[in-house]
Amino acid sequence: MSRLRLPVSSLARIAFSGTAALACLPTALAAPTATSERAGEMLDDTVITAKVKAALLNEPTLKSFQISVKTYKDTVQLSGFVDSVASKQLAGKVALGVKGIVALSNDLIVK
Repeated sequence: MSRLRLPVSSLARIAFSGTAALACLPTALAAPTATSERAGEMLDDTVITAKVKAALLNEPTLKSFQISVKTYKDTVQLSGFVDSVASKQLAGKVALGVKGIVALSNDLIVK
């Protein structure tokens, strides 16, 4: 059987690449950073916005209105125009019925 002989420089490169890979491991396993947490929050906000829009569309008396929905840190903001105070209140009630909302800013304007 013949032996494989590697030059010293090749052995050094192999050893260094293994050390470099191990050095990155703690970073990969570290706690979430502010950036990764914010990305998760943005995803949660997007899901809440979609659920509120769907709930508003499922309410027959609100379907025809132009209601905008924005979510930031689980706080939903409704904006746009409705034809009565009752419609404004109903839109707020429907939005608050969506799971995950912490607060609601009902900025709908009655025409």
